[in-house]
Amino acid sequence: MSNLNGAYYGPSIPPPSKSYHRHGRGSSCNPCSCLFGCLCNCIFRVIFTILIVLGVIALVLWLVLRPNKVNFYVTDATLTQFDYSTTNNTLYYDLALNMTIRNPNKRIGIYYDSIEARGMYQGQRFASQNLERFYQGHKNTSYLHPVFKGQNLVLLGDREKTNYNNEKNLGIYEMEMKLYMRIRLKIGWIKTHKIKPKIECDFKVPMEANGRSVNIEETRCHLDW
Repeated sequence: MSNLNGAYYGPSIPPPSKSYHRHGRGSSCNPCSCLFGCLCNCIFRVIFTILIVLGVIALVLWLVLRPNKVNFYVTDATLTQFDYSTTNNTLYYDLALNMTIRNPNKRIGIYYDSIEARGMYQGQRFASQNLERFYQGHKNTSYLHPVFKGQNLVLLGDREKTNYNNEKNLGIYEMEMKLYMRIRLKIGWIKTHKIKPKIECDFKVPMEANGRSVNIEETRCHLDW
């Protein structure tokens, strides 16, 4: 004890233990993976925000415009000739139609840039006509007058020929007319790109007897956008 100077420093401090870092474990983040995750998160937020904005715009436009479907009707038809020859498979026809187009919208006008009317019988087209282009304003009713007159080659099978003979005996024919259109909508000063709706009209028309036309029941057409 005589060799001590009287000071006591306590027990000796052990040396620090070595720590080893294992790659791929722990809370550390790979710079590439972190960057990719942040980028994906940003893209997702941007897309989500755009979808919300587009949804809000569409809702506002719908509330302001309140769009309604345009209605097409066949109001009258006159048939003075409808003869089918089995010797040369030729159909001779003379059909005139009156149609109305009713636009019920208050803020939407329609440009009818092209209209092709096709006369159909038992799934076969026998005639077509291009009608004049026009503009239809708000809450407006417009009129079309397609006329099909002439002759054309129409191939009917045995079943279709039997149906034709039955309708000829009754004097009433079931027909169809299709309208192929290219239109543009006008909303204020904005005009949309061309839209190609298709209209299908099924109707029954009697043969005109002794020069007297017979009125048909107004038929509503089907509109396919």
